Amino acid sequence: MNLPHVTANLRNILVGVATALLASTSSLAEPGVTNDAITLGQSTALSGPLGDLGQEVLKGSKAYFDALNARGGINGRKIVLISKDDAYDPKKTVENVEAFIAGGETFALFGTFGTPNNEALIPVALKAGMPVLMPYTGAPSIRKPELVGVFNLRASYADEAEKLIQHLTTIGFKKIGIAYQNNSFGKEVLTAATAALEQRQLKPVAAVSVENNASDAAAAATKLLAAQPDALVLGLAGKPTIEVIKNVNQSRKGLQMYALSVLATAGNLKALGNDGSGVAISQVVPFPSNTVMPLVRDYQQAMKAAGVNEFSHLSLEGYLNARVVAEGIRRAGRNLSRESLITSLQSINRMDMGGMEIGFGKGASSASKFVELTVINSQGRLVK
Repeated sequence: MNLPHVTANLRNILVGVATALLASTSSLAEPGVTNDAITLGQSTALSGPLGDLGQEVLKGSKAYFDALNARGGINGRKIVLISKDDAYDPKKTVENVEAFIAGGETFALFGTFGTPNNEALIPVALKAGMPVLMPYTGAPSIRKPELVGVFNLRASYADEAEKLIQHLTTIGFKKIGIAYQNNSFGKEVLTAATAALEQRQLKPVAAVSVENNASDAAAAATKLLAAQPDALVLGLAGKPTIEVIKNVNQSRKGLQMYALSVLATAGNLKALGNDGSGVAISQVVPFPSNTVMPLVRDYQQAMKAAGVNEFSHLSLEGYLNARVVAEGIRRAGRNLSRESLITSLQSINRMDMGGMEIGFGKGASSASKFVELTVINSQGRLVK
């Protein structure tokens, strides 16, 4: 037996095996990426004051990912979305994100919910090198150019506020009051609405804060009405919106009120009842029943496949968020990494999603500027 020859052959075999193993596992170097799955982590409000809102957005995201996975996923990998409830509590949000990071099995964060929540989690995630994809908030604070790795899709609260103020002033209203939630979300809406008024040489006739638990909603309504406004802009979410609207109607039925997209949940519309009639709401995605648009047709098909036959702006937004993330992953190629995902999302420019154009470029600014107005009709349904 020629031992040196055998040894050389064995060495060559071992080198070949090692090379093959390295090649097969090269795509596994990134946390949350395996040969057959990509895991996204989500901290969102599934309970608490905005739980119905978070649940509705999640429905749309799950419908898209389920449909995608049924077709084999992306490059043979299925998208796994792990959602953790934070009940809109920023402290719990950070705990959830830290757990995703510590576990080492999460590729990126997706659809994280809420302004104060995202403001708390983004520094933690970016420090760990984890991208933050399609957070649910319109806050300018998380749209700063230096936040590389944060990708916002929805139009900002400033965009929504501008649309509301533009509409109000176009139809001749100049005495505009603002109710805002006493948290970072509400204060950013106040800032944006005030800036939009200043551009038109106007100031709010009153700006009144409302606590998250709506305990001072009646007092806030009284202060607002004392200023004799022509209309109100409501930088509120959840219970505070409902209570302010109801209290305003008790004293001045018919006053024009304009709210942001966060109001448009089925639960909120039901809770408002007759008090909701005539309230205008800005929306950051197209009307979910407008099947003229290919995007809406695709969305409805995915929702029906998921066993959901009720459509909403919120679930359409969740669907769109998931679809854009999937496009970024597809563009990043088989050798998926966090770096390649960031590069691929940045490459999306003026992309038609089926009637709605998006484009990221560099930085964290909104990929979409789409805003349109809807109104609650006498039957408690949204109409254009």
